[in-house]
Amino acid sequence: MRHRATPSVKALSSLVAALAFLLPTATAAPAAATEAELPPGVTLSMLSLGAQDADDFWTVHVYLPATVDGPLNTAGTALGPKEIADRVAGALREKGFEPRLEQVDQPAFADRPAGVLGWIVRLGRYPTSGEAAAALTRVKAAGFAGGTRYTAQDGIDPGAPQKVHVLRVDFRQFRGTVDTDFGPVLNGTETLTDLVAATGAAAGINAQWFYNRAPGGLYVKDGKLLGSATQGRGGIKITHGGRRVDVDAYTSHVTLRAGRASIEIDGVNRLPGEIWNCGGVGGDQPTEKPQHDLKCTDSSELVLFTPEWGLPPQGEGAEALLDARGTVLAVNTTRGASIPPGGSSIQAIGDSAAWLLAHAEPGGRLTVSERVEDSRGHRVPLTPSTTILQVGPTLVRDGQVSVNAGADGLIREGADQTFTYNWALRANPRSMIGVDDRGRLMLVVVDGRQAGYSEGLGIAQTAELMKRLGAVEAMNLDGGGSSVMATAGTGIVNRPSDATGQRSLGNVILVRP
Repeated sequence: MRHRATPSVKALSSLVAALAFLLPTATAAPAAATEAELPPGVTLSMLSLGAQDADDFWTVHVYLPATVDGPLNTAGTALGPKEIADRVAGALREKGFEPRLEQVDQPAFADRPAGVLGWIVRLGRYPTSGEAAAALTRVKAAGFAGGTRYTAQDGIDPGAPQKVHVLRVDFRQFRGTVDTDFGPVLNGTETLTDLVAATGAAAGINAQWFYNRAPGGLYVKDGKLLGSATQGRGGIKITHGGRRVDVDAYTSHVTLRAGRASIEIDGVNRLPGEIWNCGGVGGDQPTEKPQHDLKCTDSSELVLFTPEWGLPPQGEGAEALLDARGTVLAVNTTRGASIPPGGSSIQAIGDSAAWLLAHAEPGGRLTVSERVEDSRGHRVPLTPSTTILQVGPTLVRDGQVSVNAGADGLIREGADQTFTYNWALRANPRSMIGVDDRGRLMLVVVDGRQAGYSEGLGIAQTAELMKRLGAVEAMNLDGGGSSVMATAGTGIVNRPSDATGQRSLGNVILVRP
């Protein structure tokens, strides 16, 4: 059996047909919120696509070692080269099991050609998760490692059941705004329903991924830079209260000047030394290229904190406290003092601490300059109506599917492609934002990881979905257990995949009347 993680032409055609609502199993219905609960111009619907297939089953997915001679009982990679998969399959046969080798194909992305991602080893076909779990116990007892999988969630079945929640905002009727928000401080998380209630919003959706209790990547709110860029990664710019949406790739550069001396600031509003998603500046390890959900490190950094962050982190190093004009109020040889009202704090670790102590003195002045650029190298004006969320990957550009999987770091550097397989190719809950050719903003959530109810989508299928919903520009938001949509009148609209319900989030996108 060939396990193809990219839909064939026939499969994509089936998906297109389903999304065009031509299949009997594809239905569109009003969601739980009634029209009266939403402002004029805002509509909410739920689409039921596909259906459970009798050929879907639970199976045991056997993990592979990182090297051909690696230990089998502690293996942790989901897929690998055929040589390693052959070895694991042979070892399983020696123990009396009947494994299957399946090839996983990577789809063609906008910046990466199609090809073989790797090989996986599976065994058994079980009608229930319990039976698969029991088989896994036997496999582990025999000296192997692994997990259970439901085949409808492999991301290759266009007919798998999906629940799609679509919130459309038509600005020809809607007089409010669509923008972002977070809790009392940036360094903290809040549930979507709490933020909808606290802000008086009509509806909302999750937005950016978050690490160390704060949004990760470029974040501009109301024209203020609150998070520095994962350099060159995709993002969405929202201006004029949501009436203009642009998908592009962004970089940011923040410079600190003391007299004639200057130095680049490594980050804004994040823990010094930890660069989640990588894509930073100044010698980060192991790479300065974007790598989604990977933490890079740098032992020598300067990080700017704004009042929105809350109380800055404590630790060794140095810090300079500035007022609103950049006058240095204090210089400390440890980190963690409160940010002056309306001012900022610049923290430094490693060699950067020596630079800061040498150039900052109480009563002196430090100047911080910021520059955000789009993919063409043009400066992006940070006006009071500008919001930028670096999320990704891009899904649709100029009406065509366009997934920048390489530039966005969805494809891992190195031999282990487990992350790419699990995050980008396999089906997961997804959240998306887009705009159609009539200027209507779309906020979309697809439920996932719920066998027989809604399986979720791979990134290639997610892009196809947004195109079929009419998007001319679309961007992927944080997903998985974070995918959630809510209205003021109804509360949570979808079914978040975490057993505990909705997660607390770093920031959200809100529709405000």
